[in-house]
Amino acid sequence: MKESTVPRINLAPKLKRDLSLWNPFDYLLLLYWVFYFPQAVRWYVETRGGGDKLTEQKTWRDKIQFLRDHPVQLRLGIQGLLLTVITPLIICSIIAANLGLSVDWVGVVLGVVSGVALGVAFGGVVLGVVLGVVLGVVSGVVSGVVYRVLYRVLWVVVLRVMSGDVVSGVVWDAVLGVVLGVVSSVVLGVGWRVVSGGVLGVLFGVGWGVGFGVGFIFAFFRLDNWLIGLLAGPQGRLFPRITLLPLPGLTSTLQQWLQQDWETAINNLNQYFRYSCQFIPVLVAVNRVLSQFPEAEIIYRVSRLAENPSDWQLLKYASAKPFSFPDSKIRLDTPARAAAAGFWYLHQRDTEKAEKAFAVVRSLAYGEEMYSLAQTLHRFSLAATPDSIASLKVAPIAAEPSLRPQTWQAISSLNLVITEMALVQRSYSQQVRSLALNRIIGELIDIADQQAANLPPAEKELILSIVLKWLKISASIAGTVGTVTITQPIPNPYIIGDPVIGKRFVGREDILRELQSMWSGDNLSSVVLYGHRRMGKTSILRNLEAYLPPNVSVIYINLQRLATVTSLAEVLLTMAEEIAQTLAIDAPEEEKISQHPEMYFNRYLDRLMRQILPEKAKTGLIIALDEFEIIEDLIEANTLPQNFLGYLRSLVQSSPRLAFVFAGLHTLEEMTADYFHPFFGSVYPIPVSFLSPESTRVILANPVGEDEDFPLDYTPSALDKIYQLTHGQPYLVQLIGFHLVRFYNKQVFELQRPQDIRFQVEDVEKAIDDEFFQRGNYYFTGVWKQAKQDAAGQQEILIVLSPHLQGLTRADLLSSTGLTDTTLDWALKTLENHHVIECQDSRYRIAVELFRRWVSETKQETMT
Repeated sequence: MKESTVPRINLAPKLKRDLSLWNPFDYLLLLYWVFYFPQAVRWYVETRGGGDKLTEQKTWRDKIQFLRDHPVQLRLGIQGLLLTVITPLIICSIIAANLGLSVDWVGVVLGVVSGVALGVAFGGVVLGVVLGVVLGVVSGVVSGVVYRVLYRVLWVVVLRVMSGDVVSGVVWDAVLGVVLGVVSSVVLGVGWRVVSGGVLGVLFGVGWGVGFGVGFIFAFFRLDNWLIGLLAGPQGRLFPRITLLPLPGLTSTLQQWLQQDWETAINNLNQYFRYSCQFIPVLVAVNRVLSQFPEAEIIYRVSRLAENPSDWQLLKYASAKPFSFPDSKIRLDTPARAAAAGFWYLHQRDTEKAEKAFAVVRSLAYGEEMYSLAQTLHRFSLAATPDSIASLKVAPIAAEPSLRPQTWQAISSLNLVITEMALVQRSYSQQVRSLALNRIIGELIDIADQQAANLPPAEKELILSIVLKWLKISASIAGTVGTVTITQPIPNPYIIGDPVIGKRFVGREDILRELQSMWSGDNLSSVVLYGHRRMGKTSILRNLEAYLPPNVSVIYINLQRLATVTSLAEVLLTMAEEIAQTLAIDAPEEEKISQHPEMYFNRYLDRLMRQILPEKAKTGLIIALDEFEIIEDLIEANTLPQNFLGYLRSLVQSSPRLAFVFAGLHTLEEMTADYFHPFFGSVYPIPVSFLSPESTRVILANPVGEDEDFPLDYTPSALDKIYQLTHGQPYLVQLIGFHLVRFYNKQVFELQRPQDIRFQVEDVEKAIDDEFFQRGNYYFTGVWKQAKQDAAGQQEILIVLSPHLQGLTRADLLSSTGLTDTTLDWALKTLENHHVIECQDSRYRIAVELFRRWVSETKQETMT
């Protein structure tokens, strides 16, 4: 790397030890600092005295204790007090003895008192020392016009230097100096004329004005300091620290440095800002050079300028008009000004304006990143309640390499807080909420304690303000959340094999809403629920009544009870007995229904609809027939007549308040037998497919329902992993949860091993073992056997697809399976209708990852 030709300057004071109360040369050095290098006092307190934080102490006791803990500041205050008292006396005595001039001793006393009083009033060691010494000496040495001028000018100049607001100080002091000079000259001139005559009045007024003007120019611009600077060069011990007049050649020197080595030049700019009053050359040089850089470099250059600047006014006046008032309008008319304004507004925590500023440079390099960053922080800063935090959209993280990686790391942590707060707000489990809240507080504390040190200065205070606000919000809800203590094995709440009933039933809101809309009127429509085994059809049927109007009764009939019947009479009798048991009424007589099954069942239903239901305040009846394929088997076995489905349809048409729900594996289009045709125009098909990602998360996180607590939890990545493995297949979701609880109980209570109560991705992978596939074999073989029915070639396609996680194209399948075009297309359509495979980007893949693994492990030998 080529060595930089730009010198790296250091204008800080050169002091190898602390100032001593007993060394007279240290008093001379401090006196020099006060009048010629006031920035050195601030440097001394910050580097050796622990920072000027005395003003942050709220009580006098705290202030005294602070000075005891920081003896450097205590000694500095004592030295300043001694200089304030002794220096005016020495100087005034010399003047009185050698020059024969009169001394305003009252002014000396008043200056000393006012200096001490101001030092106490401001509360800071730096201002107290500087103002005390300046005012004490000046007021004791000079009188009349010069006394008043210097009192005003020096006080304001020093105050501006120490507070860093130099630009506004220039404007106000210049205006006030001119106004005071003119007004005082006129007033005193007129007053003297009245007293002693016109000529003397005019002479006095002119003399006063000239004297005031000369005193003001000397005190404000410090011509003596500027003249010394002509000989000092851009650095060194003689470099002028307090003159506001720009040094000749400094602007061009800074421009050359900025063009040759931006990083080193920025360091030098900060040195001038911190240890001198040469802000005009700095601002001019920065504005000129920024306008010369290619637009692609602007945001990066400005971002480096915003890295620990000695004075943030540099960023402001890189976009605002120099020498304007503090509330002057920021300009966004050029890329450089807009970028500088964006960083300035971030530092000011005005995220809305920062977003607008970065929108101007959005098309430049890093422009989209900074716009997204400002937009994200603006949204985050507005969130002031748990609900508003939980409802925030998780922010996308900028891709690497990014301009602000530390900021994006903090935003990523805030994203986790948003996710966890959503869990706190939506969960009914006290344990889950407690864990989530603990993670929230942990993330926020990590940002404040660990990440904050590396945050860019422009965003640091803004991010910390968001963190502190969210911490307070989290603390405000902590009282409503309990703690978690697990002392005994956890009862397994996950249900495998049996239907889910009651409060644990979640995730089918779309189907239930559709059924509610169909059955809320006067006419009840019949429907077919179809889908693979273990997809949750039975759970829907068993929970229907809880979601319907109270005047509608649901009769659930599992047709597997009919597998061993031998006649139509037994089928209708079984249905009638289920109706009677559900409604708590008398069952029909077996002998009568055996003689005339259809006629007697018709009369039974007619009496039920006209008399019994109204007596029970019921106006509608829905008969839910589960495992509908059993009817097809009975018809093919000649146990039921082929017109049985027509008979059921006639029952539906007999009353608008009677409807059937058929649940089975097939779609209506697949029921190709002639006896199914009457149904095509009279029932409405509703597919029962996979759960949504959100419903999957709810089932896993709250398996015991809303009113009970589940002490275990999942990381967001673990929940995502389970959905990726199951695709939301309800049975497999419950099965994984079941195995995870067993895994936890075994680790903690059998093997006595520590186990986190929050499941990780690794825990999920451990749960997918041989025992898992053995227990889930009923589901896997059920899907596999159904793939052997209807269209040919389905199993061949599944075997070929099973080794390929990313799937295969149709051409790949055609060459690998050896099927004809027609057979392949029909098999693919059937598998897609049954949600066994899915097609994305022209590639077919097995929908459920666990089923793919099962086929790959158990059926590859068949293909071989």
